[in-house]
This record gives sequence, structure tokens and C-alpha cells, in this order.
Amino acid sequence: MKLENLHFSYGKSIIFENIDFELSKDKITCLLGISGIGKSTLLRCFAGLVDLIPPSKFSGFQEKPAYMGQQDNLLPWLNVLHNTLLGSKLRGEKKDVLKAMEILEKVGLEKYAQQKPCRLSGGQRQRVALARTLMENSSLVLMDEPFASLDALTKHKLQTLTAKLLQNKTVLLVTHDPLEALRLGHRIFKMAGNPAEIYEMDFPLDIKVPRDTSDEKVLNAQAKLLNSLFLDSTS
Repeated sequence: MKLENLHFSYGKSIIFENIDFELSKDKITCLLGISGIGKSTLLRCFAGLVDLIPPSKFSGFQEKPAYMGQQDNLLPWLNVLHNTLLGSKLRGEKKDVLKAMEILEKVGLEKYAQQKPCRLSGGQRQRVALARTLMENSSLVLMDEPFASLDALTKHKLQTLTAKLLQNKTVLLVTHDPLEALRLGHRIFKMAGNPAEIYEMDFPLDIKVPRDTSDEKVLNAQAKLLNSLFLDSTS
């Protein structure tokens, strides 16, 4: 999955110019960068939510991607099961209740299938959002800071669950958290500059994810990433 020669601007403000960015098949690619640099805009380009202007080109993927954002966007009048099935309903497809229940079991919410979102904690709501994303059954998953609003323990649990359930998926995870990127990313990129450019951050880390955040190599890499982002914010 590749974006080539990407050009994008808001009015007279150039966001991207001549960017090439490729996702690794069946891997989690993490994209870091300071706020407002254009990370979410790039994700929207992969999602097909932005009209690309020639010579920009997107290649290597035909399906509609699954998407998970920072907000869970659960419909308050639907229970957990029907929120999980929402994509099928909107497309006019037959509801696969059995599959939905199997996915809810994987995220630990099968006992909450008939509950409304107002009865759930923030972490449980994001688990429902993850289940809804998995129901899309797409090989490309786009995630826009999905755990940013969660407490540290809940975030850690959902990161572990995400790494487990999204094996063999091609994932683009946008995050502002270096430790999250180091825990989940098979490849880590940083967006910086004006217009924005993308740089791969090369760290000598084991490929297996989720990584142990107390590992010395991970902590050293986090310090380097934080320093790099700090320099970006002051330039």
C-alpha cells in the first residue's frame, strides 16, 4: 500500500509536497509527529477521504479500509452488539450476529452485548470500537490515536489486545506517544518540517510486538524519539 508523489494543501498552505510513503504488508506502521503536522491528514489520504490531486497516486489496495479514531463514536441508543454490527447495517448487508459475538468475546465484552454505551467505562467503549473495526474484516486498518484519552493501565491493556487481534493485518497507527509507537510498531516513522516530510526512525529493537516498555533498548529509543520531537517543536 503506497502513496506516491503526494501533494496536499489547505488554501495557500502546503502540507505535503512530493511525499512517498509505503505501508508494510501485515505489519503495524506507526506515524509520530507534533500536533498539527499533518498525521491525520495523511491517514485520511489512505482512507480515501481526501481527493488526491495529480501527480499524487495511491496504489496497492482495493478494499475499503477499516478505521478506528480517538473517539469511540458509539451510538448511544444502540446496545454493544448493534454498535458492533453498525457497519453491516449501514451497507445494507445481512447482520452476522454470530461473528459479532465471537469478536466481542475476543475483546472481553460478550457479557455486555445487550448493554448501552452509557453503562460502559471509557476502556470498554474503546473495546467496542475495536470490535466494530474488526467486523469490517479489511486487511488494511487505519487507527488515529485510538487510545489517547485512556488512562495508562487501560491503554496498556488495549495496546496488547490490538497487537494480538491485528496480527496479519496491514496497520497504520497515528500516535503522538513515542512509547506507544515503540511498543506496537514494526516500523516507526516521524513526520516533520514545513512542508511536512516523513523519516523512518531506525532502532535496533526486536520485531516481536507488543514490546516490553521496561526494556532498556525501548527506553533508550524513547529518549531519542522524545528529544527528536522536542527539537521539531522548537524549530
